[in-house]
Formats: sequence, C-alpha cells, structure tokens
Amino acid sequence: MQNLFPAAAFAALLQAVYAQSPCSGTFTPITAEDFVTSLHPGWNLGNTLDAIPDEGSWNNAPVEEGTLDIIKESGFKSVRLPVTWTHHFTGSSPDWTVDPTWLQRVSDVVDMITSRDLYTIVDVHHDSWEWADVTVAGANLTMIEEKFYRLWYQIGTKLGCKSSLVAFESINEPPANTAEDGAEINKLNSIFLRAIADAGSFNSQRVVNLVGGGQDSIKTSQWFEAPANITNPWAIQFHYYSPYDFIFSAWGKTIWGSDSDKDLLTTDFELIRNNFTDVPLILGEYDASSANTEPAARWKYFDHLQHVAAQFGISTIMWDNGADHLDRTIGEWRDPTTPQLVTGTTEETANSLPDCTEDAAATEQSSSAYLFHRVGTQVASQTLPYLFNGNSLVSLTDSTGTVLQSGSDYSVSGQNIIFSATYLSTKYTASTAVGVIDTLTLEFNGGAASPSIEIVQWNTPVLSSTSAVASNIAGGDYDIPITWNGLSTLAAVKALTTSGVYLFDDWTQWLGPLQQARATYNSHWNWNEENVILTAAAIDAVVAAGQTTVFTFEFYPRVNGTLNTAEFTLTV
Repeated sequence: MQNLFPAAAFAALLQAVYAQSPCSGTFTPITAEDFVTSLHPGWNLGNTLDAIPDEGSWNNAPVEEGTLDIIKESGFKSVRLPVTWTHHFTGSSPDWTVDPTWLQRVSDVVDMITSRDLYTIVDVHHDSWEWADVTVAGANLTMIEEKFYRLWYQIGTKLGCKSSLVAFESINEPPANTAEDGAEINKLNSIFLRAIADAGSFNSQRVVNLVGGGQDSIKTSQWFEAPANITNPWAIQFHYYSPYDFIFSAWGKTIWGSDSDKDLLTTDFELIRNNFTDVPLILGEYDASSANTEPAARWKYFDHLQHVAAQFGISTIMWDNGADHLDRTIGEWRDPTTPQLVTGTTEETANSLPDCTEDAAATEQSSSAYLFHRVGTQVASQTLPYLFNGNSLVSLTDSTGTVLQSGSDYSVSGQNIIFSATYLSTKYTASTAVGVIDTLTLEFNGGAASPSIEIVQWNTPVLSSTSAVASNIAGGDYDIPITWNGLSTLAAVKALTTSGVYLFDDWTQWLGPLQQARATYNSHWNWNEENVILTAAAIDAVVAAGQTTVFTFEFYPRVNGTLNTAEFTLTV
C-alpha cells in the first residue's frame, strides 16, 4: 500500500508521539502487511492462559521458557497468546477491574515470547461465550459493551508499551447467527479500537486483528464491515476447522485427500480472499490433531492447506492445545512431520508424502504411513504407494540410526516403495511383541518434511468385558479396560441397536461403508492408554432409545469385516 504521508512529517509525528508516551522503550512502526507476512508460520499457546478458571487448570502446566525455545527452534515465527479474562475480574460495573496480578502474568508471558524475537497476538478468548455472547436470549448488550471497553482499556494500558512485535486481537470466535449479530460484532471491533486508543502509549500505531462472526470464513465474508475511520494498521483473522467430520473424527471419517476434499478447502480460502482482496488475512487457528487423525491423511491435509494459504497470501497460526502436537512436558513433537510441513511449505514446495485411501466408498482403509503385519500370518514383502511429487528417496533410517540397504531391504519402483520379506522378517518374528516395533524416517532430495513409517505388529484387541446394563452405568463416562494388541488408538465406533437401527445420525446410511452408523469422537466415545470409553451421552442415548445396542470399536488397520474390531453390548 502506497504511503502518501511525507517522510519528514511522519518523523515529526513519531517524535511527538514518543515525547508524549509514558513508555521508556521505542516502537518501530510496522504495516499490517509486513506484520502478517512476518508472523508466518505461527503456533498457538492453547489451553494455557485461556484455560478456565486459570492458567494450569486444564491439561497444561503454566508457561515455561523452554516451550518457547522449542517453538523458535522448530521454525515458527510467532506465538498467538489466547487469554481468558472472565475469572480475573475483581470489580463490577462500571469499572470492571481486572486483577493486576493476572495482567502482570500476561505481560510477563508476552515478554517471554518477544524476547525470542517472536511476534505475538494477544486476545480476549473464552470470554466470547462466558459473558460476551451477543446471541443469547436477552443478552445485555449494554453490559457487554461496557465490560468489553473496560477490559480492553486495561489490557491496552498494561501492554501499551510493548514493541511492535505485539498485536491485539479483539475477541476470539464471537458467536453470531444473524446479520444483526454480525453487526454487533462489528460494533465490538470499534469499541476495542476506541479502548486501546484511549489507553494511549503505542497503541495508536499497533497492528490489530479484527474479526467477523465466529471468526468463520463464511460469516466473516457475509457480515464483517471495517470500523469507520480506522487508523491502526489492521488485518482480519479467521479460523478454519473443516471438514468437521475429518478434523473431529465424526461419523467414521478417517480419510482425506480426494480431489473434492482439496477443492472444498481451496474454495473456502478463495472465498474469503476474494471478499477482502486488499486486507491482510491471518488464519489464526486450524488443526488436524495427531491425537485423532490418521497420519497419511493428516499430512496431506497440512500440505494442501499450506500450499493454498500461500497461494492466497494467508498467514497461518496452527492451533495446539498441548495434547495435539507439542508434548510440553517432555519437550517433543508427537508427530515431527507436521511442524516440518507447517514451517517449511511454501507455494512452490513439493513434499513427498505417503499415499492413503481417498475413496469414500471404500470398505477398508490403507495407509503408507504404516507397515502392518498381523500376528501369526506369513511375513511377505509389502508395497507402499508413495506420492514422490518429483522428488527421489535418498535414504531410509530406523530408530537406531541404521540406514536400510537399497536393493536388499527395500527398493523403489515407480511410485512405490517395496520392503523385502527378508527385511520385514527381521522385524516380525515369533517373539516380537504387538505394537509399534520401529519407526523409519524417510529422507528425500526435496520438500520440507522427512515423513516416517511405523512398523506395527497387531492382533485383534481384547476388551476386559463385553457387556453392561445401560441403566447401571448411566450418569457418567464408562471406561472399558482393553488390551490394545497394536496401535493404541481408536479409529471409529459403530453403534447399532440389536434391531438394526442406527443409534446416532441415521442419515449416515447415505455415507460410505466406513462411515455408516458411526458415532462421534469425544461426544460419544474416547480412549486413553488403558481403556476405550463410552461417554455419558452415548449411554444416555441407549437408555432413551430403550434398545439394546452393540458398540463396535474399530482399530487401525481398518480392514474389511470384524478382523480388527471389538464389540461391547449395552443392554436395557
């Protein structure tokens, strides 16, 4: 964007601002375009300062310096800092005083981030649904607006002297169902700008992120209007968790990567870019978690998303709640390939990736992120289709650092990597325990990532019990101890009554064989190291239906039939 303000006048203005500012430091002005470009790629410090009621209340310990060192070393350029303020108000209307200890803690974490030359965005997070939800019946908009102004005035006062590495984001995912809701969110954006301007310091020059309804790309495109006479450098932030069924493991959706899958993501990004052609765009949250998505499909998703974001000039900040990607306790990435793809993929990058099932009509699912072998079956060579994307395989290395020998351990033929029976026989023996035996790392002569292949021996998992009376266990989640016998993760869960009725979502009959009658992760089922879990909602559904129901737990590999499943019956 052309700067029409004379340089001498601009310098004089800055000197005047500095002279009036209470800040001891300096502020180097930055355009929104440069800020947004410089923060890519970014990482979310999720489920931490945004936890309810306080930092450390959820699944993460308080922020430590070492976590931010890992983020920096991994190639990320920014950290989005979600903050929930609801439980830190010490006063009520009209002042809505925020606990100064909490303000100081936020300030200290901001300093941890920026001391590493990482950009950061500070927001108002779960407040959006705890007290600032404009969609609830009888919402007191006067109170919301007053409280929102006072909150941002105090944030702006506390953080106003921070450097230009720090941006503010008005509010996270504010609910909006109608055009009227969208107009109220636009008003909150204006109140936010007025509050930080009134707070003074460097805030009049600070980059700000404005949002639309829900920070949804479609609602933002429909209802967002920029505040009148805005003077701050500004960008729009939106979030993207689509397709819902793949990202959140709903209805048995464990595959992704077809042309239609890719076209949908591309179209969604193109829509918001076409609606805001001259505005810097930040994808502030997106995810496909290593906790509940299959690796090959997940890597295809991240690869395509980064390419499309680059195509449309959208900077990205990956969501991480502490259970998704970085294990903050031990300081290791649960899936190292994902951050490699996120930090290294540009529009021109050609990544080599494992192939996997993409056909929604398939009856079983393949993945070249694994070499599977069932206990008791003959060891044979295995062919893994691979998406080389113009690159060549340079080496394969096991977890001990031993380099596999091309020609004897494996060979490459066309778009396939073939592992010899001789090599696999050294892994799958009569004494080999079930589970992940080894992890191979692939190096290519191009691309951003070094994907892995897990060598897995499996057998049918065994539940410690196979039935219960629904009414006897209602009222909470129900843990069923399991012997995993392979990968310690669930792929999907089918729920059929003994009369053949789908317990949930009968419309799934129109989906493919791997999705029909399947329930939804977290809502109906879950797992941990020792158990598969039926949620209270699933048990209540059986009681409400009044029909005995068979839950079929499905595992990887998702093979045709019942070979890798375990059944549990809830009787009524």
